[in-house]
Amino acid sequence: MQVPCTRTHYRMRFKPPSFPDLSRHFPAFFNPSFIPTSYSRSFFPAMATLSTQKEPLSPPTDVTHKTHQPLQVAKRLEKFKGTIFTQMSLLARKHGAINLGQGFPNFDGPDFIKEAAIQAIRDGKNQYARGYGVPDLNFAIADRFKKDTGLTVDPEKEVTVTSGCTEAIAATMLGLINPGDEVIVFAPFYDSYAATLSIAGANVKGITLRPPDFAVPMEELKSAISKNTRAIIINTPHNPTGKMFTREELQTIASLCIENDVLVFTDEVYDKLSFDMDHISMASLPGMFERTVTMNSLGKTFSLTGWKIGWAIAPPHLTWGVRQAHCFLTFSTSAPMQWATAAALRAPDSYYEELKRDYMAKRAILVEGLKAVGFKVFPSSGTYFVVVDHTPFGLENDVAFCEYLTKEVGVVAIPTSVFYLNPEDGKNLVRFAFCKDEQTLSAAVERMKEKLKRN
Repeated sequence: MQVPCTRTHYRMRFKPPSFPDLSRHFPAFFNPSFIPTSYSRSFFPAMATLSTQKEPLSPPTDVTHKTHQPLQVAKRLEKFKGTIFTQMSLLARKHGAINLGQGFPNFDGPDFIKEAAIQAIRDGKNQYARGYGVPDLNFAIADRFKKDTGLTVDPEKEVTVTSGCTEAIAATMLGLINPGDEVIVFAPFYDSYAATLSIAGANVKGITLRPPDFAVPMEELKSAISKNTRAIIINTPHNPTGKMFTREELQTIASLCIENDVLVFTDEVYDKLSFDMDHISMASLPGMFERTVTMNSLGKTFSLTGWKIGWAIAPPHLTWGVRQAHCFLTFSTSAPMQWATAAALRAPDSYYEELKRDYMAKRAILVEGLKAVGFKVFPSSGTYFVVVDHTPFGLENDVAFCEYLTKEVGVVAIPTSVFYLNPEDGKNLVRFAFCKDEQTLSAAVERMKEKLKRN
């Protein structure tokens, strides 16, 4: 019988990452009254003709507020300025820039999955789904996991369906982390980790992955992990660097976790976008399933990021905490989309092979193009992102470079300093996404060749 680990909790306050103040560069996004120009009156034509009455039904009331109230936010979130992805996407639309920033495809997912969703809606599968997932999807997730890792999991007791991997991350951290718990994260890391860890009150330690190969600094990790460590968060393939954790790195991390009784939370949403080596799931290593929560989703693999269907796989003693948090976050996830996701996960192997070939071709277009423009390009073994060194172009930091690139060149990238506990670690790096059609990638490269000049 498996029982939860017991441990002493240390009351230390989590200091959120010191994200750079982008308001100086992008003031519109931090103005509470800012409304994107696309949300104009013409966007809602019915609003202009809502009433045909000649006389108002009641005297008009002046509801104009003369004073501006200060923004309200809990202290644990006051350092967070809003996601960089939304900011850069808005800036892309404002300047007519090609958006290689936010990681969503500009092409649609497979028809057979969309048809499955339509059929589920027609079949009346439109009410609340079972809290931890419709049975068909739980079984499909378990079957896919066994095919990928060789591990057999109980679909009823060890699989929890969530509203995207973002919610799986939140439910895992809120359900299994206590205030003051020490959590180790490999930086740079996705901003939702920082926000959720802040809400959970965790004490975060960052282990920085540095270019050119972003290898895990093992001696630093060994000195950081201890009996006080509650969990390690691993994202492989890794956003934003494109790094894939090697078997040797994972085995070393696993042995340290077993020795110190540490949990592992793994974000594996890019597992099918592994190009130069095979993806290895931490849970598949000896002795690790019992202490690992494996998180994944539909969106990246099937180009359906807007559906927000994710899941967490864990042994029952960890699943309990995940489900307790999930119950009060979203309770359940879109029912018809769950049925369609089950159909997606039963796609033949040929789908995944074609997906990988397609993305490798896109990666080649962007990587070769960026090199031709003059960037120093770092290897990307997985995901659909490429990290480059922007310093040959003479801008003071990544935020300034991305502002210039968007406004003057017409291409959007993401400044990586927002992914670091210490923004200085990322000031020379920016991230481009290649989850776009080949015409878009080629057009972005041509714009940079024409307008972006080395200093």
